[in-house]
Amino acid sequence: MDQIIKEYLTSFEFRELQHFENLGIIPLLTPLNKTPEYLTLKEALEKRVLAITEVSREGSVPELKVKNKAKKPVLLLDGEELVGAKQNRVLNTTILLKEKSETVIPVSCTEQGRWSYKSKELSDSGTVLTPKLRLIKAQTVSDSLEDSREYRSDQGTVWEGIHDISEETGTHSRTGAMRDVYEAKRSDLDAYLKAFTCVPHQKGLLIFINGKIIGFDFVSLESAFKVLHPKLVKSYAMEALIEKKEKPKKPKVKEAKSFIEEVAACEEKKYESVGKGWDYRFQGKDVVGSALVFQKKVIHMAFFRITESEKTGPIAGYRRRKGFRTD
Repeated sequence: MDQIIKEYLTSFEFRELQHFENLGIIPLLTPLNKTPEYLTLKEALEKRVLAITEVSREGSVPELKVKNKAKKPVLLLDGEELVGAKQNRVLNTTILLKEKSETVIPVSCTEQGRWSYKSKELSDSGTVLTPKLRLIKAQTVSDSLEDSREYRSDQGTVWEGIHDISEETGTHSRTGAMRDVYEAKRSDLDAYLKAFTCVPHQKGLLIFINGKIIGFDFVSLESAFKVLHPKLVKSYAMEALIEKKEKPKKPKVKEAKSFIEEVAACEEKKYESVGKGWDYRFQGKDVVGSALVFQKKVIHMAFFRITESEKTGPIAGYRRRKGFRTD
């Protein structure tokens, strides 16, 4: 593993476990600072320095055009959802948009049943893909990078995942929109949101569901993480709602350290990012992840535990269809 990323992993400080229902969260801190400054998607849209549109009047499902008018870079997080235009989309990878720039970004559709304008520009839905769907999408994007150097997902697998979430939560959307599922479960998700607070200097969170480690997210700027905290908690909370049928177990905090050690042992591949910096992709025996590095600083990283059923499920099916190597 790249030494810069390993340095961040070994610097993590764990704060007291927060727990509600079947979801456990350990706040992550680090003494490593002096990171480049940037805005989050939410901040840039609120300041009206970011415009996200279709790439043309006709549009293109796997692409959007983003104009950053700010004098700072803007961070778009892997899995963040954008709503409006001809259909809702999610980011295929984390991107640090260059200041004063126009960029075509890779996305996946999260609203299968609509291809007509609802608005000229897309806005922030306030949601992120569930961790399981982020993991599956990230794996197909990693395979696409290895195969063609493109940040493409398997769109069918994403739609299938959203359909499964809808079925498992007993919700329905006329257009197959992921956002509608989150809206239908708003009161349940709000209960989770109220239970988890962002602690001072927090830059990440490590997640347990039913006592099992799911993964973690880390963002380099404390101010950016504070903005992203509710969005990320909601993502993991949706997964917790889906898994609530299982009997919850008490998280074992000592397992968090072991998980980080597993992450540090992952093999990596490095690709030029869509925006600033380098996009790293990681694979371990039971772990997958990604990281964005710019100016020798980790801007964002996310790692997830992958189960045997996930290895032989949608991911394996996609690789068989595309003829990708699985070794």
